[in-house]
Amino acid sequence: MLKQLRPALVLLTALTAITGLAYPLAMTGLAGAIFPAKAAGSLIERDGTVIGSSLIGQAFTGAGYFHGRPSATTAPDPADASKTVPAPYNAANSSGSNLGPTSAALSERVKTDVDALKAENPSAPVPVDLVTTSGSGLDPDISPEAAYFQVSRVAKARNIPEDKLRDLVTARIEGRTLGILGEPRVNVLALNLAVDDLARR
Repeated sequence: MLKQLRPALVLLTALTAITGLAYPLAMTGLAGAIFPAKAAGSLIERDGTVIGSSLIGQAFTGAGYFHGRPSATTAPDPADASKTVPAPYNAANSSGSNLGPTSAALSERVKTDVDALKAENPSAPVPVDLVTTSGSGLDPDISPEAAYFQVSRVAKARNIPEDKLRDLVTARIEGRTLGILGEPRVNVLALNLAVDDLARR
């Protein structure tokens, strides 16, 4: 029996070492050498302090900032560990809401968000990504239409001419990856940092 088990154990040990240790270490080292910033988490620094990542959204709620997509992520309720509470952009619990098109809770939430956005900018249609969550709940980007939609609110709150903010949005539109993948997008954190810089001038 030992004669039959030995080759299986040797093979298991060898494959575990190769696929569970050697390969991951090699890929991590290669990624760090070729794409050091991306391998480290695509972190964004301001004055020597890490303030976020270009890959994970943040909850901006002030009138003077562009807002990202709604986030459906949650965290354990501090008062009752068996329950959860909303925790937007919680990277430790990436998830969608799992609410379908027949959900009354989803319909009510979307209607409330649409009404609030229409009050903010009644002259433009509400972009769909400003009222729908992404599958991960961590989307750092919005569509160019969603960014342009918010220009009037941010301009008013910051006392910045709208045309300057529109130019800022236009300058930060990222095209499709490799020209064919995904949709044009604007990174919300990068845009808000640019707005801060513009407001200081």
